[in-house]
Amino acid sequence: MMVPNSADIGDRGRDVQTEEPITADALATRLGDIARELQHEENPDTVLAGIVHAALELVPHVAAASVSLVTGRRTIDSRAASSDLPRRVDALQSETGQGPCLDASYEELIVRVPDLSSDQRWPDFSRAAFKLGARSMLSFQLFVDGAHLGALNLFGSEAGAFDAESERIGALVAAHAAVAVAGSKQVSQLTQALDTRDLIGQAKGILMERFKITAQEAFLLLSRASSELNIKLHDVAEQLTLSGEMTKKR
Repeated sequence: MMVPNSADIGDRGRDVQTEEPITADALATRLGDIARELQHEENPDTVLAGIVHAALELVPHVAAASVSLVTGRRTIDSRAASSDLPRRVDALQSETGQGPCLDASYEELIVRVPDLSSDQRWPDFSRAAFKLGARSMLSFQLFVDGAHLGALNLFGSEAGAFDAESERIGALVAAHAAVAVAGSKQVSQLTQALDTRDLIGQAKGILMERFKITAQEAFLLLSRASSELNIKLHDVAEQLTLSGEMTKKR
């Protein structure tokens, strides 16, 4: 299996009407292949996209999936989402401070949500998530790395969509993905790379708005400042987002 880029995932999900059970031998082979591919992948976005793609491919009854990165037990960032629904649900969890992704990341390895219309564990989140179109969910803990945590989120198109087989295979996908990431020392690299990319994106946005320039021109300004000031690009971006200025290193 070629590990996809996050942009390649699209609005994918398995058709529950045409699914065929995967044999134990075939599942073991696919999981082994996926783990090896993820372990040798250096691009953090591609690692996350590979995890989501594997879940969509292997777990029965999945309509949508994503990986969520959680920082400080509050802020949730949706990555490699297969549709807009996971991104909107993650934003809702950040807003309400509650939901299955937070529980999967900090408290439990697996969180089951058979029916969001009637779940009472997260009253503010559940009702609003149901209105967004989420019907059932499974969340699996992927990794814990200091203040950063990760969870694999699976969405069903109807209440009670996930059965015992969905949960079993989902747990296997999450476990193999977690082992691959940890084994390749990708966790800290993953979170650092994503943090840096977001910070640079914010800095570019400030420059684009201030000087009415393109994203490429904004990046060139940041790169030039990094070279002239002899400091890392990340530090230039951080200084700009915090103070609004690109000043010399003290």
